[in-house]
Amino acid sequence: MKILLMGNPNVGKSVVFSRLTGVHVIASNYPGTTVEFTKGSMHMPEELGLSGETAEVIDVPGVYSLEPVSKADEVAVEMLKEGDLVINVVNATNLERSLNLTLQLLKKKIPLIVALNLWDEAAHTGIKIDVEKLQQTLGVPCIPTCAITGEGFKELVSRIKEARAGEYEYEEKERWHEVGNITTEVEEVTHRHHTFREKLADASISVWTGIPIALIVLFTTFQIIRFIGEGLIGYVFEPLFENLWAPLMLKLSNILGGDGFIHDILIGRLVDGGIDFGESFGLLTTGLFVPFGAVLPYVFAFYLILSFLEDSGYLPRLAILADNIMHRLGLHGMAIIPMMLGLGCNVPGALSTRIMETEREKFIAATLMAIAVPCMAQIAMVIGLMGKHGAVGLGIVFGTLFIVWIILGVLLNKTMKGESMEIFLEIPPYRLPYFQGLVKKVWMRIIWFVKEAVPWVLAGVFVANILYTLGIVDVVSRFAAPVVSGILGLPKEAVGALLLGFFRKDVAVGMLAPLDLSLSQLATASVVLTMYFPCVATFATLVKELGVAATLKSTALMIVSTLIVGGILNLVIGN
Repeated sequence: MKILLMGNPNVGKSVVFSRLTGVHVIASNYPGTTVEFTKGSMHMPEELGLSGETAEVIDVPGVYSLEPVSKADEVAVEMLKEGDLVINVVNATNLERSLNLTLQLLKKKIPLIVALNLWDEAAHTGIKIDVEKLQQTLGVPCIPTCAITGEGFKELVSRIKEARAGEYEYEEKERWHEVGNITTEVEEVTHRHHTFREKLADASISVWTGIPIALIVLFTTFQIIRFIGEGLIGYVFEPLFENLWAPLMLKLSNILGGDGFIHDILIGRLVDGGIDFGESFGLLTTGLFVPFGAVLPYVFAFYLILSFLEDSGYLPRLAILADNIMHRLGLHGMAIIPMMLGLGCNVPGALSTRIMETEREKFIAATLMAIAVPCMAQIAMVIGLMGKHGAVGLGIVFGTLFIVWIILGVLLNKTMKGESMEIFLEIPPYRLPYFQGLVKKVWMRIIWFVKEAVPWVLAGVFVANILYTLGIVDVVSRFAAPVVSGILGLPKEAVGALLLGFFRKDVAVGMLAPLDLSLSQLATASVVLTMYFPCVATFATLVKELGVAATLKSTALMIVSTLIVGGILNLVIGN
């Protein structure tokens, strides 16, 4: 059986999906498109009178209507043809808007069951719905649910077998009139005072109060990320590597004779007779420590906080607040999402640019993200590298990147033909995230990061060792000296890091540690590594999302802006 979850955006559909499915869920693109959907499996319990078999549950992209106005709408309509039945997730706090889609689904004559989700919030806001009357009117089962607490889900699953094609008729041109009639008949709204949470929700989108709240939220967010990341590194991962893994690597080093080509590839070079996970640069030392010991803790912390902000309902409010400044960059407020995701990893950041309506907006968002938004892996390494210089060093790097992000966005908006679209966004009420759903989302993102990052880190370390062993880095360093040393003010030894940045930016930043660079050189190198070219995984994603021509155009902008900004930094802060 193939069960489709359909509903408007922000009705709690993804939480319903998490409640119904197990841990084995996958996200993929609908064939021939860049529209992403999630699917998983649900056990049909025998004790509820069902078959005991497994059903496939598909979280269809959220839509307001079956009359397509976007690619996501078209995919939702296509997927409707493939389902055996539909669970229509309805927002009980906004029944009138949700019923427009419900009536269109009834018209399709597909087996249907309605989940009146956010039932608790409806009660808190003084909304009462006569479920029995609604059920009789629509001719399909209607079950009140609260996805956060699990209320109503046992009944929802047990009544899936009752899903049927409704017999409600109406003239298509009278649909909104019918929606109003149904809502009037089954819904009663009583007066009540705003709760603290509702007052906070209003304050979050007001300019005068929303911006200070946003600054506090963002500052607190990154403080928490840093606290969790540094705590995990200091108390968990570094002790594991130093006390358990390093002795094993020293034994392997002795077996390999302490030197030679194979030793250099696997172990790297010994520092003062021991393993230095930052400088040894072997596949089994630095190659494993960077993704697992230095980066994964920050990535975990970032995705944990990001998932909380998503599920609590804050991100749409941040998009509204950012809309004004984003329009000056040729975008609208929802472009804050690719930027936030890019801080975790540039690949999902590039993928999420598909939420932008026009190719112009996709290009600007992807280019700004690739040039001026460092991933969490790189941020972790920059913090480790620049931390000894305190707020001054970190301020130079991240302040420069922010200024570049603003100036480049303004220039692209002025020079590229077209206009940025207006933002049309439904803002959900604040709600506590569903813990199991949040954990599942973080777990999926961590697994994705490990699968994507570790192979590229190992590949980068391997290629770097080969390049050094064959003397290629020395040859390239001589040719690149006028640019690297002249314009950027960096020693020729930094060329190896710049070459490796194509594979993994975080490993490349780590290569700067042994070079004994000054503050100005470290800051310049960190900025240049962020800007000059995306890692190969991000580059491949940009080609897929933007096309070859647009990606080459974006790459040219990266190289030119990097040379200009790096040269300016060298002149302004260089020793």
